[in-house]
Amino acid sequence: MKSNTADTNADLAMPTDLLASMQQAIIDLQSQIVFLEDTVEALNLRVAEQSRELADQQRQLQLLYQKIDSQATANTIAPFDLLADKPPHY
Repeated sequence: MKSNTADTNADLAMPTDLLASMQQAIIDLQSQIVFLEDTVEALNLRVAEQSRELADQQRQLQLLYQKIDSQATANTIAPFDLLADKPPHY
């Protein structure tokens, strides 16, 4: 009869071990999820920051293009005329 009690205890011990390992696995997964959520949030903030920086740089580039265009039209150079602009040594 003693062996029957030992078998029952062994049967009960196995599910307890299984339960403990499953609980630990769940805790580990929850920790990983929290870490991943933090990582996603940090990456999201960085992407938003880079998006703002890119928009600022595009505006600055557009202003530079406008400035170059305005200077190009203000400083027009007359086309070269070979007969009218003959060097003095000819």
